[in-house]
Amino acid sequence: MSGVEPQVRLAALPLYILVGAIVGSIGLVLTGAAAPTVLADSGPLGRWGLPAAEFVFNSAMAMTLGALLLAVVVVPRTAGRKSTRIDGDWERLLGIAQGASAVWTLSSVAVLILTYIDTAGAQAFQGDFSAQLWTFVTELDLGRVWLAIVCLVAIGSTLVFGLRSYAGVAASLVVSALPILFLSILGHSADAEGHVEAVGSLSIHLAGVVIWVGGLLCLALLAPGLARRSDLGTIVARYSTIALIAYGLVMYSGLTNALLRVGSLADWTTQYGLVLVAKLIITILLGFVGWSHRRRVIARMPGAPAEAGVAQATGSTAATGASGAVRAAHLFWRLVLGEITLFASATALGVVLSRTAPPVPDEPPSRPTAAQLLTGEALPPPPSWGTFFTEWRLDPVWVSITVGFAIFYLLAVRRLRQRGDTWPVHRTICWLVGLAALFYVTSGGAAIYGKILFSSHMIQHMVLVMIVPIPLVLGAPITLLMRAIPARRDGSRGVREWVLTIVHSRYASFWSHPIVAAINFAGSLIVFYYSGIMYAAMDTHIGHQLMILHFLLAGYFFAQSIMGVDPGVKRYPYPVRLLVLLATMAFHAFFGISIMSSTSLIAGDWFGNMGHGWVPALEDQVTGGEIAWGIGEIPTLALAILMAAEWYRSSSREATRSDRAEDRTGDAELAAYNTMLAGLAARDEQDERRGG
Repeated sequence: MSGVEPQVRLAALPLYILVGAIVGSIGLVLTGAAAPTVLADSGPLGRWGLPAAEFVFNSAMAMTLGALLLAVVVVPRTAGRKSTRIDGDWERLLGIAQGASAVWTLSSVAVLILTYIDTAGAQAFQGDFSAQLWTFVTELDLGRVWLAIVCLVAIGSTLVFGLRSYAGVAASLVVSALPILFLSILGHSADAEGHVEAVGSLSIHLAGVVIWVGGLLCLALLAPGLARRSDLGTIVARYSTIALIAYGLVMYSGLTNALLRVGSLADWTTQYGLVLVAKLIITILLGFVGWSHRRRVIARMPGAPAEAGVAQATGSTAATGASGAVRAAHLFWRLVLGEITLFASATALGVVLSRTAPPVPDEPPSRPTAAQLLTGEALPPPPSWGTFFTEWRLDPVWVSITVGFAIFYLLAVRRLRQRGDTWPVHRTICWLVGLAALFYVTSGGAAIYGKILFSSHMIQHMVLVMIVPIPLVLGAPITLLMRAIPARRDGSRGVREWVLTIVHSRYASFWSHPIVAAINFAGSLIVFYYSGIMYAAMDTHIGHQLMILHFLLAGYFFAQSIMGVDPGVKRYPYPVRLLVLLATMAFHAFFGISIMSSTSLIAGDWFGNMGHGWVPALEDQVTGGEIAWGIGEIPTLALAILMAAEWYRSSSREATRSDRAEDRTGDAELAAYNTMLAGLAARDEQDERRGG
């Protein structure tokens, strides 16, 4: 060993902190973000202490989530599938996650206190500091959100220290990622326009950055141990795939968020715009370094997977053999230090941006309408058949989900065909149609008018729960995943293993049980519309996203139990399925009629206060009930027809199988049956003679 790897481990964190401190300080000075304010100046603690605490907070968050992600899907936990000995590098990853989570918890408390000082200014130290801080975290939205973040970080840190199983580490990762949702809310005013795009893009941006930079820092800290592994190429290739996905998410979300705050070409020359340009240049350079990894380095590293052999296939002239692998590994670690330097600069500039006023004010309008006060957006044109397909407001979260799932599905189909296997074309078409419908219902006219009109909301709801799941289920994504991605045998878990673990878990089995799925599918309607939950789902961004996710999953589980082919779902015989489907159809009709006949507004504080003047709220609610009845029955009828067709095909296949079996055995089953009947007849005759 030449000593490159130990140097990488020793230099990674100090270099990251040093570069971040230098770049952040220069940025704060040049943009004026560190200059004293005329009124209510918070002093050095607010102007310099808060940015420093935010830098530590972001870095610790990245390292915590990066270490947990590498432990969950990249580094083997054991030496093999049947081994029980815990891998040393996997143990060290948990140690990194524990240390980083402790720093993250402490820095979150520091950020909360310094945020209060920065908000209150000089008044923060006048009077009872503790009492004023308590008022800040209990009565102001900013303080409450930061208190929730501190609590979530502390809970996640506790899980990181307390859980060591595969499932436990995965649970720690999920819980530790929840603060990202609240951080994204802080990045944009809820009353300012573009709230959906800003919050969604910021949450995606944060997720992409933390798993990218966090994973890279953790690899650097593990450098000496990883350099001795025979599967170094495989580990780096897995991380490189994650980094590629993160890069796409960061570029898309970063540009989306930037365009909301930079309205013209002149805005790019402002202090805020110049910092954005610097971040964009750094991100492009990071993408180039990642491309160099995939094209020039990974394929030559020891233990690189076969699909990473791009360099040889393109005629690379690099040396091969053991010496070439060593040189490739050393080049990789040097590039890692370069990436860490760039990431430190980008993280520091992100803190500077949060302290700099954007050219497009991130403030609510001076004279908002009633609709703007409720939704945060200006009223669209009056609804019509045309505007339902011409009005768009892209939701970055669901855009990323739909586009990402489409790409992964098509790549899986291509992998099958490259190795000579086939995949039904109609399943690919169904999957893409389902994703297209999901894309529209979350970003198109149905989503825009769904926040203003109850009838449009019901269109969005019915499409989500009744129409979108049918083609998605027919696409059989789990079956495709099992066929396209090979199983791992090195003691690690990839996407295939985790998906199958979830599919076969007792929780998924419970919710996908036909009876439970039907009750959840139908009962959710009553709970959502008649319990008051609907207002919270419309009023909050997280609540609205959870509403979409819940109804999509409820419809998917129900459709999967009726007509799916993917594993992990218990399916009753076709007559029972038909009975469940007919009962659900009847319930939907009852639900639609109950809304039509209702004389009180559902979520009246929301839909009754829009002030659009297009249609009376109660009349629009009656229309929504008609839509729930009509749209709800059509997909149910389609499900019944599809299930009947599948029932017929299943019976035909069973009959054909039985005929072939009889041909092979010479009608042995029929002969045995006839022999049994003859024996019964002989016994009856003998009994009659004895009785006589």
